[in-house]
Amino acid sequence: QVQLVESGGGLVQAGGSLRLSCTASGRTFSTYTMAWFRQAPGKEREFVAAISRSGRTYYADSVKGRGTISRDNAKNTMSLQMNSLKPEDTGVYFCAAVNSGSDYVTTLPRYAMTYWGTGTLLTVSS
Repeated sequence: QVQLVESGGGLVQAGGSLRLSCTASGRTFSTYTMAWFRQAPGKEREFVAAISRSGRTYYADSVKGRGTISRDNAKNTMSLQMNSLKPEDTGVYFCAAVNSGSDYVTTLPRYAMTYWGTGTLLTVSS
C-alpha cells in the first residue's frame, strides 16, 4: 500500500510560478512510476507529467517547457514546478503512483495508476 498526500496548491496570478509536492508513505517508493494529473472544473482528469523510477520524465504538451517533474527517492517525495502559469492551468492536481515494472514513461491513462492522492487545488487568476 502507498498513501499519497499532495501539498503546495494555492492562488497564483497568471505568469507566476508554483511548486506542488507529493509525499508518499511506504518503503517501496523508489520502485514506482509517479505522475501528476489535473482536473479542471467540469472536465475530465488529464495527464500532466510522469517520472520513472530512475528519473526519466514525460510531459503533456500543455505543460511542456513550463513544468518540471522531479523526485527524491530518499525522501519519498515528488514535485512539480510550474512556471509561466496560465488560467487554463487551474484545477485540482493529483499525485498518482503505479508499479509498472518498467523504467519507460509516456502519457499515462488514469486507469493505469494504482494509487491516488486526494488532490491539491491550484487556481490561476488572469
